Amino acid sequence: MRHPTPDPVGPGQESVWDYPRPPRVEPVSGTVTITLGGEQIVATTGALRVLETSHPPVYYLPISDFVPGALTRGEGASFCEFKGGARYLDVHGGGQTRPAAAWNYPTPEPGYEELSDRVAVYAQQMDACTVAGETVTPQPGRFYGGWVTSQVVGPFKGIAGSMGW
Repeated sequence: MRHPTPDPVGPGQESVWDYPRPPRVEPVSGTVTITLGGEQIVATTGALRVLETSHPPVYYLPISDFVPGALTRGEGASFCEFKGGARYLDVHGGGQTRPAAAWNYPTPEPGYEELSDRVAVYAQQMDACTVAGETVTPQPGRFYGGWVTSQVVGPFKGIAGSMGW
């Protein structure tokens, strides 16, 4: 299948088509926050992002930085060819619960060990997620967990016609 033409990159932006495969893990500058049910359930300066070709970054936040009770074991599991087996977590905040709205890799594959005590959250299931004060847009597609900011350009995996990328 043919890959799409990358969108033009402006000053201070990066193209998801320049991201590697297998994915790369790197630290995030600035504070990352998540709000659910009107309650801020996490604010952290310890986030990491995972960069993978054609995907906006997936942000992994320290589990210990979430407010107590914000994360509980949920139903379901999945497997990533690079990071290994993932478990799903329910997210709670402001009297609301979002089943299986987060995931983590308790025993990730070599090269991804620093994700073991971190969790990624589906932005589309939260009230708001921010990176350095900017509200993110969820990656297109129900399955994908990337967060789109003004600093990344696509096109992104998850849009119509991207199944074979």
